Amino acid sequence: MKIGAFDHLDASGRPLHRHYEERLALAERYDAAGLYAYHLAEHHATPLGMAPSPAVFLSALAQRTKRLRFGATVFCLPFYNPVRLFEEICMLDQMSGGRLEFGVGRGISPIEARYMGYDPEALPAMMAEALELILRACEGGTLDFAGDHYRVEGMPIEMAPLQQPHPPLWFGVGYPEAAERCAARGANFITNLPAARVRPLTDAYRGAWSGPGEMPLIGMSRHIVIAEDEGAAMAAAAGAYKMWRESFLKLWWAHDQEPPNIRLPEDFAEMCKGGQAVVGTPAQVAERLAVQIEEAGVNYLAGRFMFGDLDAGLATRSVELFAEAVLPQLEAM
Repeated sequence: MKIGAFDHLDASGRPLHRHYEERLALAERYDAAGLYAYHLAEHHATPLGMAPSPAVFLSALAQRTKRLRFGATVFCLPFYNPVRLFEEICMLDQMSGGRLEFGVGRGISPIEARYMGYDPEALPAMMAEALELILRACEGGTLDFAGDHYRVEGMPIEMAPLQQPHPPLWFGVGYPEAAERCAARGANFITNLPAARVRPLTDAYRGAWSGPGEMPLIGMSRHIVIAEDEGAAMAAAAGAYKMWRESFLKLWWAHDQEPPNIRLPEDFAEMCKGGQAVVGTPAQVAERLAVQIEEAGVNYLAGRFMFGDLDAGLATRSVELFAEAVLPQLEAM
């Protein structure tokens, strides 16, 4: 088992410059605690994502951490010129000493895609072409690429990522078919689904994976809040969850839509009952996460330790308690 952190970098109600600094300071705690990686979401025109340019925030994070791996999970590939994104990937990987994790996707929201000027129906094909172009560019030499959406002729490749042949790939996965495609690439994946719905994904991945060496990371993310007192942890987490949920759904609701394949209960107690949030004392959290890990069949867990207007001091203490009393037990599984 490896343990990381996932962050929407959603709005907290605090001034934005303070918001960024609190998240960077928490990333330093992740680094000190020995977490494996930090995953940052990309969203646009929504309070769910206050890092619409993940590479900008990650470049700051790279300088504030020493061992922590990091990446966007995911870069919304159709929203970029793939040549430009390839160059930014090289910079991030080189500047961090080879710590970049390269998450890719088309973006979950057709609303955001339209705001960015793209036809949502074209996104899957654009993503596939952009990824192929970027991976070819990582090979070096001269780049020639002719697709329906992107064309490059005779471009000399002057940059390269430090990790060869390219930084590890990550996908967001919600269906067994997608898990199988991910396995065929030998890529890592992460999902937000409840444990019972994660198991078909991990089973499908293991059934399709045949690569040499150690199996890639197949994981899930969970809201995690830990305190010495369970009641205090629940009270703080419930209020922060309400704000996070409203940020998550705001753009969808504004367009009379619901996000696909996602259900976020209004009642935080139901969120905990379903296992997508794990809150309590260190002993309680360790036990509950261990049960979920076994049920889901994952070998990776990404904690969402700060969300909504959760107090930064409480989040920091939560991470410290996690590192002291929970992390060793989970890593030993």
